[in-house]
Amino acid sequence: MKPIEVTDSNFKKEVLESATPVLVDFWAEWCGPCKMIAPVVEQLANDFDGKLKVGKVDVDSNQQTAMQFGIRSIPTLLIFKNGKVVEQIVGAVPKQALTDKVSKHLN
Repeated sequence: MKPIEVTDSNFKKEVLESATPVLVDFWAEWCGPCKMIAPVVEQLANDFDGKLKVGKVDVDSNQQTAMQFGIRSIPTLLIFKNGKVVEQIVGAVPKQALTDKVSKHLN
């Protein structure tokens, strides 16, 4: 399971209207820490397959969505549940820290 590409145009459908919680990774091509955390985000997509949707938003090409959620530094990961942000993680954090944060929002 690979993370889905989330854009300004499909954000509402893929994230806000999702029946399952969604982990959204706000990143950019030029961001070193984003590249460090990318494999961890992909592992989470596999680990929580069926329980969690994982998406990535390229902030350079989707500035409207990044602005809407006040993304100032990347990587920023937001966990959405029932269309609302329930958790925010800023920076490249260890996999276990992300797993713990995600786990507490799964049904």
